[in-house]
Amino acid sequence: MTSWTLAPEAFDSPDASALRREYYDEVASRYWQRPATDEEIDEGLTGDGAEQLVPPTGQFVVGRYDGKAAACGGILMLDAERAELTRVYLRPAFRGKGGAGLLMELLEAQARVLGARRMVLNTRLDLVEARGLYVRQGYGEIPAYCTGPYMEIWYGKEL
Repeated sequence: MTSWTLAPEAFDSPDASALRREYYDEVASRYWQRPATDEEIDEGLTGDGAEQLVPPTGQFVVGRYDGKAAACGGILMLDAERAELTRVYLRPAFRGKGGAGLLMELLEAQARVLGARRMVLNTRLDLVEARGLYVRQGYGEIPAYCTGPYMEIWYGKEL
């Protein structure tokens, strides 16, 4: 029987780094409507703030399916009671196997450990699979809490 295991992991471990790279490749390629180059991926990951995804400012999680690195996600504390969900990604081969919900549950639990009472996130309208996941997990659309070039819709949930 295959199963998921999910746990906090350093954002710069080999598996976490590979997952973060694939995440950026997918979202950038979809935005540009062409494959992202290695140089563009490197540039996007440089200074992306992932070093904040460690307690007490955040947490990074890696999910494994049957021992293979398959998913990741992070939380970043925005203030004493509010955490931001970020870098949620499942490798395409592992989608539809129940990992997304488990990943979201663990990220929410980790946010509570850090003191969060509310989770917020921002995303793009074209990332329909991610938006569907957030709604299925109980997130509702909220007013913008931040601005940026790739932010088109905002969600929140009480923890």
